[in-house]
Amino acid sequence: MSKSNRFKYLAICISVFVVSCKDKNNNGATAANVNFDIVQGFYSKSINESLVLIDSLAMYPSESGEAKDIFKRLRIAFKKAEPYASYLSPEVGHKANGPALPSFTDDTQRVLAPIGLQQIEQTIYEGGGSKEVYQEEIKLTKGLLYVLQRNVEQREMNIQRFFISTHQQLLRIISLGISGFDTPVSHLGIHETIISLESLRFVYENSIQYIVISKDKKLNEKLLDNISKAIAFIKINNDFDTFDRYTFIRNYMNPITKNWVEVRKVSDIWKPVASTPFNFEAPTFFEEDSFNTDYFTPPANRKPSNKQIALGKKLFFDKKLSLNNSVSCASCHNPDKAYADGLRTSIDNRGNKTLRNAPTLINAVFQKSFFLDGRSQTLTEQISEVFMNKDEFNTEIHQFSDKILTDTTYTKMFIDVFGHVPSKNTEVIKAISSYISTLKGMNSRFDKNIRGEEDNFTASEKNGVNLFMGKALCATCHFMPLTNGTVPPFYSESEREVIGVPKTNKNEELDTDLGFYWMYNNALHKGMFKTPTIRNIEKTAPYMHNGVYNTLEEVMDFYNKGGGAGLGFDLPHQTLPFDELNLSKEELGDLIAFMKTLTDNY
Repeated sequence: MSKSNRFKYLAICISVFVVSCKDKNNNGATAANVNFDIVQGFYSKSINESLVLIDSLAMYPSESGEAKDIFKRLRIAFKKAEPYASYLSPEVGHKANGPALPSFTDDTQRVLAPIGLQQIEQTIYEGGGSKEVYQEEIKLTKGLLYVLQRNVEQREMNIQRFFISTHQQLLRIISLGISGFDTPVSHLGIHETIISLESLRFVYENSIQYIVISKDKKLNEKLLDNISKAIAFIKINNDFDTFDRYTFIRNYMNPITKNWVEVRKVSDIWKPVASTPFNFEAPTFFEEDSFNTDYFTPPANRKPSNKQIALGKKLFFDKKLSLNNSVSCASCHNPDKAYADGLRTSIDNRGNKTLRNAPTLINAVFQKSFFLDGRSQTLTEQISEVFMNKDEFNTEIHQFSDKILTDTTYTKMFIDVFGHVPSKNTEVIKAISSYISTLKGMNSRFDKNIRGEEDNFTASEKNGVNLFMGKALCATCHFMPLTNGTVPPFYSESEREVIGVPKTNKNEELDTDLGFYWMYNNALHKGMFKTPTIRNIEKTAPYMHNGVYNTLEEVMDFYNKGGGAGLGFDLPHQTLPFDELNLSKEELGDLIAFMKTLTDNY
C-alpha cells in the first residue's frame, strides 16, 4: 500500500471510529435505530391471549362464576393490546370496546344488535340474554378481535405509531377508563388503569428508555416514579363510587403526561404531526391549546390569517347578511351569554320563536357534527345552512349580497384576505367559520385547579368532579376534558343520544321534536340529539334542545330520575347508561357546584 493510500485508509478508519463513538455516546438515538420487536411482541401476545380467552369464555354459561373470571382476564389482555391494536384500527377498536347500544348502518340502513366487550359484560353481569344470543355476541366480538390481531401482527411498529398510540392511551385513561365508559356495569376500569400504566412502563422500558437515560437520567427516574405512585394510589383507593378522580388526574396522571411530553422532546427522535386531534406540546389534556384546531377544520379553511379571522368577526355581528337585515350570527350567539342567547328557543328573522334552543359556540370547533340534531358534518356546512334557512338569513350561498359593502371597510378587508371582493357567500362563510373556530375555552377555574396552577377548589366542587366522572356517569357521554360528545381519543365522531326530554318542565309529556329521526325515519333515532358540551353551562340557561329547564337543579333532577324513561315515557331506545342515579340532594348540589367551575374567561 502506497504512503498516500495508507493516509487515506487511516483517515477513513478515524472517521468511522469517531462516528461509531458518537453513536455509542448517544446510544443510537435515532428513530431508525429503535428496536420495537419486544413492544410489538407484547402487543401481539396480548391480542392473541384475548382470542384464546374469548374462546374459553364461550365454554361457560354467562351466569357462571367462571364466565366472570375469564371475562376479567379477557379485558386485561385487551387493555394491554389496546394502544396499538386500536390505533391501527380505530373503528374496529371502538366497536370491540364501545357502548352496548344498537348501531345503524348508513349505507344499508340496517339496525345491528350491539356487540363487543361491553355487550358481553352486560350479559354476564346483568343477565337476561338467551344462550344463543350470548354465543352470537361472543362470536361477533371474536371477529373484531381477530381483525385487530391481524393488523397488529402484519403492521410494523415505528416511532410515530409508538408516540401517537401512547398519547391516545394516556387520554383513554382519563376519559374512558376511570369514568366508567369502558366498563359501565362491572366497573373494572379503575383496576384496568393499573394495567394500562404497567403496560406504558413496559413498552417504554423496552423501546426508548435507553435514549432518555443517555440524555436525561433524572427524567427517566421521574417518569418511572410517577407511574409507580399512580399505581400505588389506585391500589389503596380503587372503589368505583369513591375513587378520587380529581386527585388522581391532578397529582398523578398530569405529572405522567408532562413527563411523557418531555420524553418525546428529550429523545428527539420524532417530530409531531398535525394530522391528529392533539397538540403534542401541551403538557396535559387540560391546557388552552391541548387540542389541534386544524384537525377539526375542513382542509380548505385551515390556518386562517389574522385578517381572515378579523373579517369573520365583523361579519358575525352584521345583520345585513340576512335578507331583511333583521338577524346576525350574534342574534342567537351573544358573547355576553357565552355565545348562546338566554332564550328558551331562538327568535327567527320575523320575530317568531324557533323550534330549538341556541347552543354555545365556545369550543364548537371541537365537534364532528353540528346543529342539535347533528345534521351538518362541518362548521362551514352548518353556517351554509343558516344562510339558506328561510327562518334565518334566507339568502343564497352562491349569490353575494353587496349591501354589506355600504360599510366601505369591507372592500379593503375582502381584498386583503381573498384578493378580491367575492361574488358569492362561500368566502363570507369561510371567514365566519374562522372566527368561530377561535372561540375556545379551557381556562376555567376547573382547568386552572386540575392543572395545579390554583388550589382553591372546595370539597363540594372536588366531590362534584368525582361524581361527574364516576357514580353519576355524566362523563360517559360528556367526555373529559372537553365535556362534549365527540368521542376520545380519535375524535372522529360526535355522539347522539336519546334521553327523553319532556315538552314542559312539569315532566308530564314527551317532547314532540324527533331530532335526528328526520334523516332516515328509523325508530332508533326518535328524539335523538347531539351531546353538547357542558362547559360554560352556568351561562347558557335555559337547558336541553327545547330550553325546557330553567335551572341546573331541574336538569339534574331529570337525570336523577332516569331521564324520560324514568318519568314514565315510552322510550324503547333511550341511551342513558343508567335507570335511576339515586343521588342524594347533597350529591346533586356538589355536581352543580362543579359544573359552575367550568365557566371560561372567554
